[in-house]
Parts: sequence; structure tokens; C-alpha cells
Amino acid sequence: MAMSLGVFSSFLPGEMTSFVKSSTSASVRFVPANLRAVRTVTISAVSKPAAETKKREPRGIMKPRRVSPEMQAFLGGVAEIPRTQALKEIWAYIKEQNLQDPADKKVIVCDEKLKKIFAGKDRVGFLEIAGLISPHFLK
Repeated sequence: MAMSLGVFSSFLPGEMTSFVKSSTSASVRFVPANLRAVRTVTISAVSKPAAETKKREPRGIMKPRRVSPEMQAFLGGVAEIPRTQALKEIWAYIKEQNLQDPADKKVIVCDEKLKKIFAGKDRVGFLEIAGLISPHFLK
């Protein structure tokens, strides 16, 4: 095994690139070049107790918003609801009433109740639903 020195030591992966002379004897001790330091976890890095953690207010689509009268009628009179919960309610209604097209499950065949919140459309793709309910959430 050849000893690498100087400039060429960084070009030899897997070789023993650095060495240290022992002070007590004339032998050479090799240290692997790919040796990494190990990190230890301290108690301060562990999660805080439950008493110190705070519940933060919902934001974005999780924040309850006022809804239009049409959406209120569909949801049973609820004045404020998060978008995510409203979408769950709509999908539950679609599944309950069996309104998915049997040939293409990605298409919803709207009944009169759904037409009121889906801008009067007869058929709606499931990717369109989020865009169609947006106007019903007031700021």
C-alpha cells in the first residue's frame, strides 16, 4: 500500500490519506479520510413538555370563513366553516346520493342542490370543485 502525501492526498478516495506520528515510537498510524464526527443529542434538543407548547390559530384553508347564502343552505345553515370541512361535506353528499358518473368516476352529475353551488352546471369534474366553491367563501 502506497502512502499518499501532499497535493495528491485529496485525489485518492478510500485510501489512508492523513497520518500522525506517534510520539513514543517511530511507527506511523493511519486515519481514514472518510471518518466523520458523531453528533449527540442533548436534553435541550428533546421536545418541550406539553404545557409549554401552544395551539396556534388555524390559517389558510383551515381557517373558518363566512359563506354565501347558497352554501349555507347546502351545509344546513352553518355561517362559518373552513374550506376543507366544506369540501368534506360536499363529497359526503356526493357519495351519499351516488352522484358520480358510473362510466367515469371523476365526473359528478349534479342534482338541483349541487347546481346551486356549482354555478348551474349539470356535470362537474372533481378537479373543478375547489374552483367552483371559491366564490362562496366571503372575505
